[in-house]
Amino acid sequence: MPVPHFGIVLDWPSWEALAERLRSFGVAFVIEPYVRFQGQVGEQATMFLFDPCGNALEFKAFRDIGQLFAK
Repeated sequence: MPVPHFGIVLDWPSWEALAERLRSFGVAFVIEPYVRFQGQVGEQATMFLFDPCGNALEFKAFRDIGQLFAK
């Protein structure tokens, strides 16, 4: 996301549950939930939205949490 944002890393099942819950409430996403690098090293799920105060939030999960700070 090309703006400053706060990032939250969740485990994969929690990210999936949150994405489904937010969709069920009709939350407007800046970037819809999707999986990046599917099937590759660094596979991650991400979504971006604004909270009610206008803060940009990213919720992310890594298929392999060991890749969180990998280069």
